[in-house]
Amino acid sequence: MDRVKKKAPGRSERDGITLIELLRMFPNDNAAERWLVKRRTMSFRCRERECGRKFSVRTGTVMESSKMGHQTWVFAVYIVMTSLKGVSSMKLHRDLGIGQKAAWFMLHRLREAMAAEDFLFSGPVEADETYVGGLEKNKHQHKRMKAAGGPVGKAIVAGVRDRSTNKVAARVVDDTTSDSLVGMVQDHADKGALVLTDEAKGYLPLKKAGYSHRAVKHSVGQYVDGMAHTNGMESFWSILKRGYHGTYHQISPEHLDRYVAEFLHRHNERPKHTIDQMGSLVRGMDRKRLTYERLIANGVHARRRMEELAA
Repeated sequence: MDRVKKKAPGRSERDGITLIELLRMFPNDNAAERWLVKRRTMSFRCRERECGRKFSVRTGTVMESSKMGHQTWVFAVYIVMTSLKGVSSMKLHRDLGIGQKAAWFMLHRLREAMAAEDFLFSGPVEADETYVGGLEKNKHQHKRMKAAGGPVGKAIVAGVRDRSTNKVAARVVDDTTSDSLVGMVQDHADKGALVLTDEAKGYLPLKKAGYSHRAVKHSVGQYVDGMAHTNGMESFWSILKRGYHGTYHQISPEHLDRYVAEFLHRHNERPKHTIDQMGSLVRGMDRKRLTYERLIANGVHARRRMEELAA
């Protein structure tokens, strides 16, 4: 299982498990349930001494109230963690033999378990932002915003990457002002850390905020100046956008943060063995129950906010 496989001269694939090995490890629901129990961090018995009631492995997790078998959940975790550009609900529905709506809900439950961690990086760090969304010219006439190109109608995602660990933190932000961009850095980088950015005006107050700051000028074709560049963050954006355009085709603004969390989790867990990546996702399920009603209700406020920003 832990063998190293050659994929090119001088290079090796990360340790992982094949589909055949997955089927051998989890031949039925009982085997999958035993594995899930070992990776849960919560107690399976009520803490009240008078009660002592035992709970199932699903209780208090994103799996609670699900009709899917344990084996189906484990297979879904495997598919999500090994799909670099994400997996659509249509493909998951075909691969697991479940309904498309059930697959969509299952994927969002797993994204809830992959919610971004609060990393604090020591630096040097790269900070960058990107626009996510389709082209206005490709939208139906009544859905188009005022302008016909550029960032109009797109969501903004800001991110920070730690050079020493290659870990990334990112989230959807309202705009590219210093409040949003410097705020993102302050939430994820130690004071005094070296921050590497492009020339966006939103990063100009970094020195006043207590950081060392170097920038490259993309507007004049400068993308690397010694160690100053944002290539690592741009690589992450590239994978995120390949997932958007190639796998999902369209992501609702109200759910974009969940998709960003999915790509973050997969990126930050990549150095680990596949089974350890899966275990990390399962541990993230604890105390994160997501009901269908709450999932779809989140969209109302988010859609209104996007309309306000675009007005």
